[in-house]
Amino acid sequence: MSKRSAEPFPAVASAPAHENNSKSQPNGTRRRRKSSGLGGEPRGDTAAPAFATTANRLDLQPLSSAPSPRSTDKSGRRSKRKKMKSLFRRWKSISFRHTWLNPLIIALIVLACFAVNPTPSNPVYPALALSYPLPRKPGDSPDAPIQYGKGIHDFTFVAYYIVVLSFTREFLMQRLIRPLAIKAGIRSRAKQSRFMEQLYTAIYFAVFGPFGLYVMSRTPVWYFNTPGMYESAPHHTHEAVFKAYYLLQAAYWAQQMIVLLLMLEKPRKDFKELVAHHIITVSLIWLSYRFHFTYMGVAVYITHDISDFFLATSKTINYLDWPIVGPYFFFFILVWTYLRHYINLQIIFSIQFATVGPYDLNWITQQYKCWISQFITFGLLAALQAVNLVWLFFILRIAWRYIRTGEERDDRSEPESEEEDVAAPDTKSPQANQSQKSDTPTMLLNGTPLASGILGDLVR
Repeated sequence: MSKRSAEPFPAVASAPAHENNSKSQPNGTRRRRKSSGLGGEPRGDTAAPAFATTANRLDLQPLSSAPSPRSTDKSGRRSKRKKMKSLFRRWKSISFRHTWLNPLIIALIVLACFAVNPTPSNPVYPALALSYPLPRKPGDSPDAPIQYGKGIHDFTFVAYYIVVLSFTREFLMQRLIRPLAIKAGIRSRAKQSRFMEQLYTAIYFAVFGPFGLYVMSRTPVWYFNTPGMYESAPHHTHEAVFKAYYLLQAAYWAQQMIVLLLMLEKPRKDFKELVAHHIITVSLIWLSYRFHFTYMGVAVYITHDISDFFLATSKTINYLDWPIVGPYFFFFILVWTYLRHYINLQIIFSIQFATVGPYDLNWITQQYKCWISQFITFGLLAALQAVNLVWLFFILRIAWRYIRTGEERDDRSEPESEEEDVAAPDTKSPQANQSQKSDTPTMLLNGTPLASGILGDLVR
């Protein structure tokens, strides 16, 4: 054979290895074997020449450039896995930057599924609208509101609006409230996060506080009438506005519980109290709905919603450093004490639980107002009151410190690190600005420095 067609591997010859080495390398060193271009180990006898080198057809490609189907499949699978991993990393990065995007996608998918068949027979209908409408009873006025029962589909409604509220929360905080915080001069990232949380809470309860009062006004419970909570018990059915309010509130508190468990908000010193509060609240919501104590639940909802609105706005005003911080904070203390303690203690110690309406356990008629439910209900309300008393202690201590020293710091918040500040350059100190400019790299475009805002837009 010619040298061109010689076997690329050392032949298994009868000559000793040291003779071959001595012939190839005069100095006695072992010749380094060139690596093979084959995709894998050649089949058959290792002393046999490759198939491409035994033929005189020069137009054939070497075996190394024509990998086996198995190796092609493996490389294709590896390439697909790499693409999937790359797409997952991109999706993960986008999800962390825009936390409102995934809930929006889920909500739109459900809406698209409903649009295919917009009737109650659609499987996604219970997620969007109230379930279990009941026909009017004989003799009812045509203008009387339709009553709705309760069932398993109510969980679907709550689950969907957990997603919707997750979207509204993240979208409002990132796209509306954060720019407001920056415009208001809040430079610390920690303070921006607190401001965003509190302003979103204020917005939510600014809507659901009056909504709850309207719902209460349509029931015998108005205005925190404790006997009305037990009249005509058990309350198996409700009109649409009542049921929608109750389940939307359940979705909000369940969503807040998820936020708490996923640590989406920075934990405060009262993290344990906050966890206990949310567990008790979610338990009360589910038990009151399942065992038909919803009239009592509406009253408890409202006492917390309105007081939470004034708490959130008080903290928001404090972050904005408005001059009305002090007077507004003391007004908030009055509202908190009245609603969360005076009204709630009236509910806890209401003796009408056993004297108004039926008071026995009947599983057939779903009558659960008895001594067992009384013990569970007021035990949970007492636990909730204990948590509120702990927070009242914090609030009063802040008020006392404010009166004595003028300090307005929230005891529950951790001290914020100065490293988290995203402060603008100090216009009062030219030297500081000059040192800052000298330490910051500058990007040039056609010899002209780019402005920081433009550079930020390009990076984003």
